[in-house]
Amino acid sequence: MPTLTINGRDVDVPEGINVLQACELAGHEIPRFCYHERLSVAGNCRMCLVEMERSPKPIASCHMPAKDGMKIWTDSEKTRKARRGVMEFLLINHPLDCPICDQGGECDLQDQAMAYGFDRSRYLENKRAVPEKEMGPLIKTIMTRCIHCTRCIRFAAEVAGVEEIGALGRGEEMEITTLERAITSELSGNLVDICPVGALTSKPYAFSARPWELRKTPTIDVMDAVGANIRVDTRGRDVMRVLPRLHEDINEEWIDDKTRHACDGLRRQRLDRPYVRNRRGRLEEVSWDEALQAVAKKLTETQPERVGAIAGDLCDAESMLALKDLMGSLGSPNLDCRQDGAKLDPSARAGYIFNTTIAGIEDADACLVVGSNPRREAAMINARLRKRFLQGGFRVGVIGEPVDLTFQIDHLGAGPDTLKEVAAGRHSFAEVLKTAEKPMVILGQGALARPDGAEILGQVRQLAEDFGMVREDWNGFNVLHTAAGRVGGLDLGFVPGEGGRDVNGMLQAAETGELDVVYLLGADEIDPDRLGKAFVIYQGHHGDAGAHAADVILPGAAYTEKNATYVNTEGRVQLARLAAQPPGEAREDWTILRALSEYTGRGALPYDNLGQVRQKLIEASKTFAAVDQPQPAEWRSFGSDGRMGSDPFTAPVDNFYMTDPISRNSETMARCTATFMTANQKATGTHG
Repeated sequence: MPTLTINGRDVDVPEGINVLQACELAGHEIPRFCYHERLSVAGNCRMCLVEMERSPKPIASCHMPAKDGMKIWTDSEKTRKARRGVMEFLLINHPLDCPICDQGGECDLQDQAMAYGFDRSRYLENKRAVPEKEMGPLIKTIMTRCIHCTRCIRFAAEVAGVEEIGALGRGEEMEITTLERAITSELSGNLVDICPVGALTSKPYAFSARPWELRKTPTIDVMDAVGANIRVDTRGRDVMRVLPRLHEDINEEWIDDKTRHACDGLRRQRLDRPYVRNRRGRLEEVSWDEALQAVAKKLTETQPERVGAIAGDLCDAESMLALKDLMGSLGSPNLDCRQDGAKLDPSARAGYIFNTTIAGIEDADACLVVGSNPRREAAMINARLRKRFLQGGFRVGVIGEPVDLTFQIDHLGAGPDTLKEVAAGRHSFAEVLKTAEKPMVILGQGALARPDGAEILGQVRQLAEDFGMVREDWNGFNVLHTAAGRVGGLDLGFVPGEGGRDVNGMLQAAETGELDVVYLLGADEIDPDRLGKAFVIYQGHHGDAGAHAADVILPGAAYTEKNATYVNTEGRVQLARLAAQPPGEAREDWTILRALSEYTGRGALPYDNLGQVRQKLIEASKTFAAVDQPQPAEWRSFGSDGRMGSDPFTAPVDNFYMTDPISRNSETMARCTATFMTANQKATGTHG
C-alpha cells in the first residue's frame, strides 16, 4: 500500500486510487466539479488542484495517481490561490440566476464559490449566452449556466449506454448538445443529479418548490421489483419529487425515470372515499360503516368456495397478510398474488427469487436471459449488467424478442426451441456457459406467464444444474420479477390453498358464474370483462381498471402514504415509510381489512397495530425478520418436466412508462409515452 504525506501526516491508501481519493480518505475535502466517483476521469474543471512537493505548479488531484512518498498540501496558500483563480474563471460567464434557479440551495457551484471562491470578480466583459437545448420531456436546459464539466456526456455514454450527448465547438464556443433530440434512456433523469450547476434541471419539477420547503422521507420504490432506495420530498400532502438514495447493493446512486417522475400520478384519479354501486348501477358515495357492512354481508352470505381474492402488483406484505387471514377466517381457498398468471412454485423460494443478487451480477462471467427485457422490466438491473459488461469477459445471450440492452448481446433465438438446444448443449452458446466460472441465467415473466410456464421453469432449473450454475459458493439461477409485491406474496403463501383456484381459474369461474365474489386488492392488471356478474370488491388507491369494475370501492393508501414492507426480486426485505397522508377518507390497507374482519362476525384479525402485524409476518415467514439482508434460499426441485410449447417468448412490459395505476395517471409519463413510444412504433411499424 502506498504511503502519502498529506498535510504533514502519513496516510496509507489502497493501490490504484488517485490523489483526490487519498485526500478524502485522510479526511480532507477536495472541491470538484468534473470528477465523479462512478464516471471516468476528465480532469477538465481544475477545481481539485492541490500542491505537491517538487511540482512547479498545483496538480489536478483527480488525474494524478497516488504514489508512495508523495507529499501533498490541500490547504496551502498556493492551493487556495489556485482554487480562487479557477472559481473566478468559472464564474466569468455564469449568469446571476441563483434566485430563480431550481438548483438553488443544492448547487455545487454555490457551495464551492462560498467555501473556496473569491469575493469579487475582475472581469467586466459581457457574459456569453447559449441557446437552450432540446433533451426531451424530462430535462430542462439552461445551457448558459454550463461550466463544461462533461459529466452528462460521460454518464450518457458510460452508465446509460446511449451516446446521444456531446460537445460542439472549442473553448468559450463549446456547447453541450443532443442535436435537438430527446435522450432515449430510462436513466436520463440522473443527469439532473450529476449536473453540478443548474444547466440541467428537472422539467416536471421546474419552479415547483425550494429544497428547504420540503420534508424528506427515506423510503422504497415500488414501480418495479428492484426496490430502489429513494427519498420522497413532500410539501404538505403533495409529493413534489423523488430522488435516489445511495444503496451500493441495489441501485447504487441512480434511479430510473419512472421511479423519479411518475410521482405526479399520485395526485390524479385518486380514490378518497368509499363507494357502493346502487340499484341503478351507479357508484355512490357512502360512509365507511355502510361500505364495510355491504362487503361483510356479501362475504358472509356467500359460500366460501365461491369467494376469491387477487392481490395486485403494488401490494405490501402487511395488506396481503391481512387479506389472507380474512379469507382464511371465511374458509375460502381461492387467493393468488400472481396477477399475470406466472407459473411460479411458492414452495421453493430459490425458484422465484434473484439468487445471484443484484450486486452479485458483477461477479458473473456469462449470462443467459430467457423471456425478458431487463432494460424495460428492471432498468437498474440492466445498468448493473452493462457495468459488468464494460469490465470485460462477460458474454450475454438472449432468448426471446430482439432487444437493445445498451451493450452487446448474442441473440440466440425466439422461444423454447432455442432454450432446449442450449440446455442440450447443441447450441454454440452452451459452450460459453460450460466454460464460465460463474454463469447465471435470468428468467423473465415473459417466459413464466404462459400456459407452459411451469415447464419452462423446470427446463431452466435443469439447465442451471447441468451447467454448474448452482453450487455452495454460487447460485446463478435468477427470476426477474416486474411486480414489487410478488416476492412478498409468495413468501407469505398468498397462493391457492387446497382445492383453490389461481388467478386464471378465478376469472374463468367468474365468467361462468361459479364464483360469486371477487376481492381485488389493488389488482388492476387483469381483464375486468372476465369478472362476469361476480360481486367485485376493489380496495386500492386509484380509479383504474379494478375500480371501474367494482361494486364496492374501499379507498386505500399509495406506497408513499403508509409504513409498509416490500420484498424485492432478490428476496431482500425492505421498509417503505409514510411520507404523506392519504387523501380524504383513504386508509392504510391492512387497517381496512382489520376493520372489515370485525363486521364479518368471524372474529377480528389478531393484530391491532403495525408492530403486531409485522410480528405475524415473521411468524408466516422467517425471511421477514432480516431487513435489508437477502437470505440465501435452499435449493430444491421446482417446475414441471412436461413439454414446452413452441410460441416465441414475448416481453411482459410493452410500454416502460406505463405499467401500473400510478404511472398510468402521470402526465409526465404520458408525455414520455408520446415522445418515446410513438417514435419507436413509427420506427418499427408496431403498435401497442
